[in-house]
Amino acid sequence: MTKTPIPLHVNDMTGFTRALTKQLGMTSPSHLTMMNMVARAAGFQNIQHMRAATAAAKRLAKPVQEDLADARKVERGLHQFDQYGLLLRWPSKRAVQDLALWAIWSALPANTSLSEQHVNALLISEHHFKDPATLRRTMICNGLLTRQKDGSDYRRIEQKPPIEAKMIIQTIAERRRTRPDNA
Repeated sequence: MTKTPIPLHVNDMTGFTRALTKQLGMTSPSHLTMMNMVARAAGFQNIQHMRAATAAAKRLAKPVQEDLADARKVERGLHQFDQYGLLLRWPSKRAVQDLALWAIWSALPANTSLSEQHVNALLISEHHFKDPATLRRTMICNGLLTRQKDGSDYRRIEQKPPIEAKMIIQTIAERRRTRPDNA
């Protein structure tokens, strides 16, 4: 006849061990020895191993809270774009430039080799001030784009954007969908 496993859950190991010690009476080992025995019976090396595993499980069970975005930075970044997601002007502040570049980075195709002419055409289609060279160079300096020394092969560098950049990318992507064909 097969046995049906019966689960055992103990809220407090110390109280459980004390109850066992009391039941065993004078023949029981010390409290620490008894706790180690119970931990080994549960599949751990000792009580310290059990505590460490339990603490790790609790840490992993907590949902990972993503950092909150700085709404003011996002707002400053979005002010640089029109209602169709086109960059109006080159921002004067470096932090705003970086956020604007992430939005343009998101418009470049991933894992694709591009010529300089193709990159320029894509960049021109994403801004009003018609200076793809500044955008291209700054994206390379910021590690968003890479190129061969002879300028023959450009590639978007895949990476995780900061939280503020993610929010801008999402908003600009929505605006891009509303673009008329001639924008």
